[in-house]
Amino acid sequence: MTADLQTLLSQLVAIDSTNPDLVPEGKGEGEISLFVERWFQDQGIPAERQQVAPGRYNVIARVLGTGNGRSLLLNAHLDVVGTAGMQNPFVPRIENGRLYGRGAYDMKGGLAACMVALLKARDLQLAGDVILTAVADEEYASIGMQHALKTISADAAIVTEPTELALCIAHKGFTWHEITTTGKAAHGSRPDLGTDAIAHMGRVLGKIEQWQQDLQARPAHPLLGHGSVHASLIQGGQELSSYPEKCVLQIERRTLPHEEVPQIEAELQALLFELSHADASFAVQHQTTLHRPGFEVPAEAPIVQVVLQEATQVLQHPPALQGMTFWMESALLQQAGIPAVVFGPSGAGAHATEEWVELESVQQCCEVLVRSIRAFCQSV
Repeated sequence: MTADLQTLLSQLVAIDSTNPDLVPEGKGEGEISLFVERWFQDQGIPAERQQVAPGRYNVIARVLGTGNGRSLLLNAHLDVVGTAGMQNPFVPRIENGRLYGRGAYDMKGGLAACMVALLKARDLQLAGDVILTAVADEEYASIGMQHALKTISADAAIVTEPTELALCIAHKGFTWHEITTTGKAAHGSRPDLGTDAIAHMGRVLGKIEQWQQDLQARPAHPLLGHGSVHASLIQGGQELSSYPEKCVLQIERRTLPHEEVPQIEAELQALLFELSHADASFAVQHQTTLHRPGFEVPAEAPIVQVVLQEATQVLQHPPALQGMTFWMESALLQQAGIPAVVFGPSGAGAHATEEWVELESVQQCCEVLVRSIRAFCQSV
């Protein structure tokens, strides 16, 4: 790994960019966005911060081509998750070829690779533009990416989330739902007057288990397997000696790329209707609180083939084409009409108390990005 790339990664990890929507005292992307913007400006590369919410910033940097080639977008996020249980999370430590620290793996390794790749792209005399979107809030609601996509487009994108130097061409999406059962409050000694909202929610939980079993019985996606559903959070009741008037359940449905929100809502509503139809006293409401689409790009897509070819040269073997279970912002890029592939460094400890990235893999990722930029953005 070159000293400059290693130094840059260490500097990025040393900046606390904890997402304040996850941790109330989190510092957000203000300091790190200023660092990234100034780093590019010092290199003579145009870059600007975009404020997407108070104290929350993207950085957009560009290397412009001559105008007669394909444009390529590189993407990484600036924010990190919380640091509870970690010792010195923002003091980067290098041991045995690994760099330790919060965000080293998820995903400042990928961010550093993008930044150096953009710097090297400046000297390639490209036909097409190269754009870096270093975005806020990926770890919560993706307000940074959604804001960037209002004004930025490209012919293709590479997202540098960590993939162990494999090519991710599919990942799951998710929907979040809130279900409320309503009972009737009464003294615990008067079952004739009370209706137990928590007991009614128990029937819902039974249906959720049946739904999960049904999902497992459906045909599997070749890269992602099956969709799933689970109960995440539950709250109800007023006090020990009263019949509970209300119970609220929040569930998560992990989705496959072809599954749409209306279909999922209809399946859930059918389960709840069955319970309501069987018991006139069963009162239930449902709402979808958040949803994110799944992602899939054809293996034969030009950007996939370019990264596959260039990664094969750098790694000296073809990287695996795989699906991943967790959600990434590649789905938002695809939704905006930008074909994307996910390719990033190796390591471990995303969201864990010990996090590290393999330094050699960061260098290899950067080399693949530079070669892919050259191949994709040349004259066509």
